[in-house]
Amino acid sequence: MLTAPIFISGGYSAVKDPAGKAAMAESTLDALRDYVPGLPDDNELLVRINGGVQVLAGATLLLGIKPRLSAWALAGSLVPTTLAGHSFWEMEGGEAKAHQTQFSKNLAALGGLLLIAGSGSSRKAIEKASAKAAKKAEKRALKQA
Repeated sequence: MLTAPIFISGGYSAVKDPAGKAAMAESTLDALRDYVPGLPDDNELLVRINGGVQVLAGATLLLGIKPRLSAWALAGSLVPTTLAGHSFWEMEGGEAKAHQTQFSKNLAALGGLLLIAGSGSSRKAIEKASAKAAKKAEKRALKQA
């Protein structure tokens, strides 16, 4: 759950001071409104909501409360954040390189979140398989005795 603090601090920053992030997100949010009818026109409100999701889901992930749900919420909030904040393909020079690094970092975080989100079903499958193997081993041991 070492991933959580970056979401908590970033989310808090977005809630506290959304103006800069809202300006960066404007074109992405405008494009998103074509696909999500009813999305509010207030970009600062959307940035604050996204930040609030990151603070809450980051805190619950850190505390181990509903980690899969927390990871899904963070993954959902990370996609628009990454597209809006790190569109390096629209930039040039050093700025593009810096944002490409941040974009890549966010993709890595997204991968980690997806691993956490999917871990429940995998963990259950592993536990079931190990229990089955233990029963087989026990039966073999009883037959040999």
